[in-house]
Amino acid sequence: MFVQAAFRRSAVFGAKLVFKQSQAPVPRFVSISGRFYTTTPAKTDYDLCVIGGGPGGYVAAIRGAQLGLKTVCVEKRGSLGGTCLNVGCIPSKALLNNSHIYHTIKHDTKKRGIEVGDVSINLAQLMKAKDDSVKSLTGGIEYLFKKNKVTYAKGTGSFVDEHTIAVDGLDGKKQQFSAKNIIIATGSDVRKYPGIEIDEERIVSSTGALSLSKVPKRMVVIGGGIIGLEMGSVWSRLGAEVIVLERKDAIGAGMDKDIAKTFSRVIQKQGIKIKSLTKVLGARREGESVKIDVEGIKSGKKETIDADVLLISIGRVPYTEGLGLENIGVSMDEGNRVIMDSEYRTNIPHIRVIGDVTFGPMLAHKAEDEGIAAVELIVKGQGHVNYNAIPSVMYTHPEVAWVGITEQKAQELGLNYKVGSFPFSANSRAKTNQDSDGLVKVIADKETDRILGVHIMGPYAGELIAEATLAMEYGASAEDVARVCHAHPTLSEAVKEGMMAAWCGKSIHF
Repeated sequence: MFVQAAFRRSAVFGAKLVFKQSQAPVPRFVSISGRFYTTTPAKTDYDLCVIGGGPGGYVAAIRGAQLGLKTVCVEKRGSLGGTCLNVGCIPSKALLNNSHIYHTIKHDTKKRGIEVGDVSINLAQLMKAKDDSVKSLTGGIEYLFKKNKVTYAKGTGSFVDEHTIAVDGLDGKKQQFSAKNIIIATGSDVRKYPGIEIDEERIVSSTGALSLSKVPKRMVVIGGGIIGLEMGSVWSRLGAEVIVLERKDAIGAGMDKDIAKTFSRVIQKQGIKIKSLTKVLGARREGESVKIDVEGIKSGKKETIDADVLLISIGRVPYTEGLGLENIGVSMDEGNRVIMDSEYRTNIPHIRVIGDVTFGPMLAHKAEDEGIAAVELIVKGQGHVNYNAIPSVMYTHPEVAWVGITEQKAQELGLNYKVGSFPFSANSRAKTNQDSDGLVKVIADKETDRILGVHIMGPYAGELIAEATLAMEYGASAEDVARVCHAHPTLSEAVKEGMMAAWCGKSIHF
């Protein structure tokens, strides 16, 4: 089933939607008309309980309170914002930004006419700046909870029955409360590599990679996805030799192949080594080093790589540990994802689920939109998430961002499409900034000119993708965007020119 409102723009693909959800089993309480009915206690402590205070959970809690629901949010970490804010999106961006500034000053100022002396890194201060950013933002969410009168329960929540949640408080106290509606927003956890034990010192997950006590001489990264490439970039800029091991034939899972190929060339010029088609057989810690045994998938050649730090970055898995879903019979699939229907309902209709713990891309902004939609469905009976227009961003340098389908997906779906592209090397603002690696690639329907996907590799790609996302949300054509006046000189002109190339086959400046 699909969220009806979410796919009001789905004519782009006809019946061939890119994002699919598993169909939930038949609900336990169904009337002849197909509507859900269940027994609700005569009185509950709360109208809404949200389990999980990450991007999806805290946003759902705030929106619920704004719409008049008496709301409680349970968060076991004791710090709101979930993985994203505490040990993910936010601290990694702080390190990415500051390491880029350091690298630019050290290696990229002379050609700009700026002479500087010796530049060194104070890693302790770098980490403090990261931690200060996190502390400020988590405190901001607590303020928003107070402002919107959301009750904040610090502790681990679990189901006692379908309406009752038990909380083991971080202060050692236990409590129980009931809620008319419950939203599961427990997020995800790092995926473990079989046979390799993470100690967060020498063999680390993305969490440990955010807090290393010193710059390693050599870091090996298992996994050439977004997290691995971002964290590899941080430590490479700070002086580490970085080797990325990727099982597939190219890095950048989810990227358009043209973009991934171009990005791979650029990042290797920066000094990061890529070993694709490489299988990791195992890893072990030996004193102050790590030995990684690998094998070439095509060649069959085996070797052992030494590293000071091994980062395991092979994705994430839904987190339901200790939630007690088995106590109440909530259905999950073989991947431990909580199964939902088109309105985020589990097989127990007053219990809904959003974010990483269910289907779809594991993205904070996707979880936020689902949180708002789930609450609005509870209160208003309607909500909107367009899964065809959810952007992804990799915050390396250059950044990579995309929305919609890749050219490979268009081919797989048998779509009649056209492609336009424009390089940042022909963009005046990128040239004046001396930062012109990358391009904009636009995929549009060949007959209707409707935008199907936009892929950007280049400066501030994460900001530029918003224009493409907005265009796709409203079903715009490439011509629609190409005819919008863009200020000169700006990086956004590259988007305009890419759209022009897709629409009429030719850009102006390339």
